[in-house]
Amino acid sequence: MSDSAGPSKKYEDMSKEERTAFDAKERERERQEQATLPYAWTQDLNTVTVTVPLPKGTRGKDCNVVLEKKKLKVQVKGSPEPILEGELFNQISKDDSSWTIDDSVMSIELEKLSAHIQSHQWWPHVLTHHPKIDTTKIQPENSKLSDLDGETRGMVEKMMFDNQQKAMGKPTSDELKKLEMLEKFKKQHPEMDFSNAKMT
Repeated sequence: MSDSAGPSKKYEDMSKEERTAFDAKERERERQEQATLPYAWTQDLNTVTVTVPLPKGTRGKDCNVVLEKKKLKVQVKGSPEPILEGELFNQISKDDSSWTIDDSVMSIELEKLSAHIQSHQWWPHVLTHHPKIDTTKIQPENSKLSDLDGETRGMVEKMMFDNQQKAMGKPTSDELKKLEMLEKFKKQHPEMDFSNAKMT
């Protein structure tokens, strides 16, 4: 028997109630799929955090951890199979990624390489052969802005301001700063002609 909404019905054609029910069902399916993995994971725009439960008493020297640009492997020495091994969804910055063990739980911080190069990106999964989550449903927490240290927060706020300004066709904060400096310079040197001055 098929669903009342019909499996072929497109998401955009569903009513609000159908979408809510569909989303809830999808979230539950995702949750169950993720629960079968040998690790749990969370992410923000810059980092993926993987938490791996280990046999009691396991210490750092008992583990073989491989952190490559596109590969992750965790194996307890002496056990025949790795706990997890595979190709990462996207490249990581090897030098900025790390792992620690606390009370038989390994925490792996994977620094997304996209954070350094291009726009930030949500990962649908950690390893490419594992089930995906729907990244369009991720809600970044606004409160997180207040948790950031001053410098990072300033950078994020500047980025958000610049994006808003660009969207409205207005000058970005850097351009505003240049205009301000030019105005100040004009006041200090009234004898100079700035009619042909160009902003670079």
